[in-house]
Amino acid sequence: MLPSSLPAWCLLFSLAFMTAAQAEGGLNPWLQARAREHAVWMAKQEHRSEAGALALWRERPASQSPDIPDFVPPSSLAPLIRAVEASVVRISTLNAPSRTGVAGRSTGSGFVLTPDGLVVTNNHVVARAQSIDVGLADGREFPAEVVGRDASTDVALLKLRGVGSTPLPAVYLGDSDRLEVGDWVVAIGNPFGLDHSVSHGMISAKERVLGVDVFDDFIQTDALINPGNSGGPLFNMRGEVVGVNTAIMSQGQGIGFAVPINLVKDLLPNLRENGRLERGWLGLNVDDAHPGQPERYLVVKHVYRRSPAAEAGIRAGDQVLAVNGKAIDSYLQLMRKVALLAPGTETKLTLMRGGARQEVAVKLAARPAPETLQALAGPGNVDELGLVLKDLSPEVASALGHTAYSGALVTGVVPRSPAAQAGVTAGDVITEVNRRRVKDVAGVRATLERGNGGGTNVLLRVQRGDVQQYLALAP
Repeated sequence: MLPSSLPAWCLLFSLAFMTAAQAEGGLNPWLQARAREHAVWMAKQEHRSEAGALALWRERPASQSPDIPDFVPPSSLAPLIRAVEASVVRISTLNAPSRTGVAGRSTGSGFVLTPDGLVVTNNHVVARAQSIDVGLADGREFPAEVVGRDASTDVALLKLRGVGSTPLPAVYLGDSDRLEVGDWVVAIGNPFGLDHSVSHGMISAKERVLGVDVFDDFIQTDALINPGNSGGPLFNMRGEVVGVNTAIMSQGQGIGFAVPINLVKDLLPNLRENGRLERGWLGLNVDDAHPGQPERYLVVKHVYRRSPAAEAGIRAGDQVLAVNGKAIDSYLQLMRKVALLAPGTETKLTLMRGGARQEVAVKLAARPAPETLQALAGPGNVDELGLVLKDLSPEVASALGHTAYSGALVTGVVPRSPAAQAGVTAGDVITEVNRRRVKDVAGVRATLERGNGGGTNVLLRVQRGDVQQYLALAP
């Protein structure tokens, strides 16, 4: 029996041939074998045509469903836009005069965070503003003032004045950590003064570092973002804000960047309480380089004495897995998470020690200045006292009005350290340690190593300007 899938001409030819052969008294066995071989060959050609020419590609058979699991083709975005557009605001500013003496005006975007009138936007939208006006989609306008702003993350928090008792339409915030490349997003803002313009696209990449600041952590999207979109919301398909639109790449089209909303969530309490970013500090160094390891994790290399980490019992060799329940796998992620939290914030660290997982509560201190942090890893670090020292070389002494090698210059003080509690400040010159004269950093170290005759305190004589005084430190 011949396959039903053979072409019509082949079927007709085979039937005619078989009829003629049967009329002569039966099929020749050799011809019968050749017919079977031909049928098999034709079936293979049909299979190949379904899989692509010579199996170079594949195509779904008509009987197979084309649906991809968890994929829902987008249809109209109109219902989503109607639900969220009332929360998007236009921000107009009168800026401080430029060098030409002319006061400029600019516009940006933002969104209502709370019904009582807190609004989020970009720092660069309001950084030079002398006055700020915020317009809602329903035509209402309110004057606004800056509650707090931070240039490193380009986030600002505003407060509308004269809102009254009627609640404003506030947004819902989403979880930017759950975004995936390819997720659909919608940007709403006021590009070029065109109120409530909508563009849509997808997430193109996550954790983009543009080299603007150490806290770079941008969402990249191909939703069109233009001047005037700055500070506006980036919505997911649930109508939740997952980013704050902040930058474009002028050399190309369809390349925009937004600050992840989870970063903004960490920052907002800090801005509301302090008006600026007061950076938190753990007081430890970590290593996140693990060549050849299938999993990345952070290993504590060093814990500063009297630091928040030391007081919480964190030790060198501990593995840091998460901060406040959010998994981390790089030094930059750890620094961003902690530095966005205000000093005094109690933070939960998830550690792995000796194969056992544990939670540790750490109360953050204020982050030292960058130069102090850099010096803490250098030879001038006196860890047990929380001091960063520098020799009074002739060049340094001349600039400060001191005699060369007349003591050790304090260039940094670790927060909450013995030196900080005793009142030592940057710029002091240490001339004595435990009543022994010192002329440089090596002299301070040598005297500390000798001890102080069984006493518990370290006595420093410091020169501050024209005044010399003794300060007692309790290491």
